[in-house]
Amino acid sequence: MCIGLNCALGAVEMRPFIEAIGKCTTSYVICYPNAGLPNTFGGYDETPEVTAKHIRDFAVDGLVNIVGGCCGTTPAHIREIAEAVKHCKPRVPPSSVFEGHMQLSGLEPFRMGPYTNFVNIGERCNVAGSRRFAKLIMAGSYEDALTVAKAQVEMGAQILDINMDDGMLDGPRAMARFCNYIASEPDIAKVPLCIDSSNFDVIEAGLKCCQGKCIVNSISLKEGEEDFLAKARKIKQYGAAVVVMAFDEVGQATDSKTKVSICTRAYNLLVDKLKFNPNDIIFDPNILTIGTGMEEHDKYAIHFLEATKTIKDTLKGAKVSGGLSNLSFSFRGMDAIREAMHSVFLYHAIKIGMDMGIVNAGNLPVYDDIEKELLQLCEDIIWNKDPEATEKLLKYAQTTAKGGKKVIQTDEWRNGSVEERLEYALVKGIEKYVVEDTEEARANKERYPRPLHIIEGPLMNGMKVVGELFGAGKMFLPQVIKSARVMKKSVGYLIPFMEKEREEIKAATGSTAEDNPYQGTIVIATVKGDVHDIGKNIVGVVLGCNNFRVIDLGVMTPCDKILRAAIENKADIIGLSGLITPSLDEMIFVAKEMERLAIKLPLLIGGATTSRTHTAVKIAPRYSAPVIHCLDASKSVVVCSQLLDETVRDEFVEEVAEEYEDIRQEHYDTLKERRYLSLQQARDKGFHIDWLTHPRPVKPKFFGTRVFKNYDLEKLSQYIDWKPFFDVWQLRGKYPNRGFPKIFNDKTVGEEARKVYEDAQKLLQVLIRQRKFDARGILGIWPAQSVQDDILLYSEEHDLHSSEPIATFYGLRQQAEKDSASTDPYYCLSDFIAPLESGVRDYLGMFAVAIFGVEELSKAYENKGDDYNSIMVKALGDRLAEAFAEELHERARKDLWGYCGDETLDVADLRKIRYEGIRPAPGYPSQPDHTEKITMWKLGNIEEATGIKLTESLAMSPAAAVSGLMFSSPLSKYFAVGKISRDQVEDYSRRKHMTVEEVQKWLGPILGYDSEE
Repeated sequence: MCIGLNCALGAVEMRPFIEAIGKCTTSYVICYPNAGLPNTFGGYDETPEVTAKHIRDFAVDGLVNIVGGCCGTTPAHIREIAEAVKHCKPRVPPSSVFEGHMQLSGLEPFRMGPYTNFVNIGERCNVAGSRRFAKLIMAGSYEDALTVAKAQVEMGAQILDINMDDGMLDGPRAMARFCNYIASEPDIAKVPLCIDSSNFDVIEAGLKCCQGKCIVNSISLKEGEEDFLAKARKIKQYGAAVVVMAFDEVGQATDSKTKVSICTRAYNLLVDKLKFNPNDIIFDPNILTIGTGMEEHDKYAIHFLEATKTIKDTLKGAKVSGGLSNLSFSFRGMDAIREAMHSVFLYHAIKIGMDMGIVNAGNLPVYDDIEKELLQLCEDIIWNKDPEATEKLLKYAQTTAKGGKKVIQTDEWRNGSVEERLEYALVKGIEKYVVEDTEEARANKERYPRPLHIIEGPLMNGMKVVGELFGAGKMFLPQVIKSARVMKKSVGYLIPFMEKEREEIKAATGSTAEDNPYQGTIVIATVKGDVHDIGKNIVGVVLGCNNFRVIDLGVMTPCDKILRAAIENKADIIGLSGLITPSLDEMIFVAKEMERLAIKLPLLIGGATTSRTHTAVKIAPRYSAPVIHCLDASKSVVVCSQLLDETVRDEFVEEVAEEYEDIRQEHYDTLKERRYLSLQQARDKGFHIDWLTHPRPVKPKFFGTRVFKNYDLEKLSQYIDWKPFFDVWQLRGKYPNRGFPKIFNDKTVGEEARKVYEDAQKLLQVLIRQRKFDARGILGIWPAQSVQDDILLYSEEHDLHSSEPIATFYGLRQQAEKDSASTDPYYCLSDFIAPLESGVRDYLGMFAVAIFGVEELSKAYENKGDDYNSIMVKALGDRLAEAFAEELHERARKDLWGYCGDETLDVADLRKIRYEGIRPAPGYPSQPDHTEKITMWKLGNIEEATGIKLTESLAMSPAAAVSGLMFSSPLSKYFAVGKISRDQVEDYSRRKHMTVEEVQKWLGPILGYDSEE
């Protein structure tokens, strides 16, 4: 089988899509592009030679198996293509992709794998389950019914269940019609559909209209094996996944043993007789109604949970789903009770292995937020702990409603000319009078015939002064940001007049030429997979203050969007930013694409995770135009100015190239000189605790997770470490005035630091008083034991030797040879957890915290032209997130875990890490592998519980977030793994069940060898 693209695009435009297809299919890839894009008259101008060159590049890069041409191509094109590729090797398809994953799609792909969190299937597009939806469908108001579907997606539904089973409806016609309506609405059609019906004709009608890979809900053995296999065969032909109900010829399974028996029989039939992909099989072991008053129904929830665990343990690849609303049907009309029951049931079902469920997305309370009495009642009825649970819940429902001296300020500067006043306002960051001064200048038509002349004159003159003062170190970043705010307010006032003038010129002359007063145009972006942008935003503002036109593409920006923006805006420079290590690979990819497409623009690299060495060694060699590492906002102005000044550009670029060549040589020489122990030697010289004499680890006060929402911001503000806050604003005191509050005494930056701090305090109080932010977090603690370099976690503290771990955290060990005189061990995080064979019970904590609302408030200030407060909000958000981690760690030590119950440290002591234990984070020196976050998110159900998400590059979203593990041992310490050698990479890949290539990708910065050799 082949998969690929033809028509619609030329080869150049088609390339990113062909690359994407190749990464996710084991089939051959076919590519039939048009001869470029059509011209104004619908014809095609791309010559055979040009088309053939592009397609040959595809073949040389191993992207395609079969090539040809579509619209605009001629026999001459095909001849040139055939000639161009005849000596090229065809693409070698991978043996497997996304193994162990269920793959679904709407307009966008959706994959479910071992680390996917619980999947919400939206339930409201069901004529039997939603009165509003049913009413709209019965009335033929299909377009209005789309609002129900859209609301579900917006509230978090990842799959949409569609059900048209009603005696008054033509089921097949209604299903087909509504599916077609969904297909016309991209915001809904992006998610996969679940075609839900007891009538197979309705199911087939839906399958014919689905534009992606959907789920069929459902089939069963009710009518025997022949009927079951016939329906399953047809579903497989349509390429859908299938839900199988625990129902056979005898009837619906109610006890766990029968549920498992029927599901096992169905699984074997599908896999053995139809070769159905096990990953496309979903079992619904029947969530049945409890609390009916009938004793035989009391264990229905328990039977479902028991069956789910057995299915997940014995039927490889199979998923488990269920319709949640059935559980609480006895309490219909009592929404608060039903939602609490659903939340409690899901809490336990997900821990056991339930993969997905039909729920009203967005309507469930968080388990830890349920009122204690109601929570206990729900636990009792679900686990059948109290024969009077139903009566107690009903009674509860009846009692609950549905549902020094002041500096004297003088305005003497107001007596100057309008030009002097505008310059003063810009330099001092005073916006009070800027609009009236701008209007005064605009009204002077003799001096300023056009609004643009005011920008090119007094405004740019003022910003030039700002730039010079900043470059000379006489003005500081917060002041520059305030200056930008004043500039934006003035320009914003002039824009309507400029647009009116442009329309008048166009009407009079027909000219559409644009005036360009800028020094140059720079496109900046945080690369795909990364959500951090505070540093990029600062660079953008500083460049804007220095007469550069800045096109800021925001965060999570794909390569093609960056390059398209650079071309469309006629950019002079491209700037890439990123904070997490996977962003480095994306930067390399962008550089390679720029080289391939011959976009010979200077490329600036910045962000906390970047370095001159990585830029010189990994990025610059892949791109023949200038690549320059630029970490500081003030330096970005100097670099951009030199790149755009023809008199110094060549000399500057040559100097950088020579410097980077020296860096590369030094890097490779260091790799050759560095010595490593073998992994076994490093393990032998690891940090070995005598666990028999070492104080026994303190047993935590709880196991599992605790979720925190709307955490007290006032309390968190007391834990803020202000030094990194001043680093954001690039305010750095000199010794002995480096730290906080000593920075206020620094002769150079002290005064400005105090001003920024006071502004921060004012804004912080507003944020707290008006509840602009929502602090959410989660803390989990589990029994844990180490096995060599790994840490195994268990659900309960019983005989760990005979129980299966619920999760494994994989460790990396120091390997670079230490000084011969050193007695330091070769650390790994697992050294701080008691080994399984020691017989000593130990424990591991995990946490994730975030500040929600930062991005939205920052954007609101940005939209008002207030860059200063926009950046201030993000800086405070980051500080509060770190403060939350610090405070929660303290609570864990003193109370929630309690291994340091008598701790009496102040905030200064916390800064100096004078407490017992550590909280290392994945992606940081003690465990540089970001993929360990996947285990954390799965283990704690973090996204579901808190809303903190992971991007494809495993950055946390929102950006103001912190996560990590918690170790209680007083001997635990922070360390850097440093460089590791190939034998550890290979061993790590085996333990984690990843390919060596995958491991090298994620651990690139710490590899002690060149992975490309």
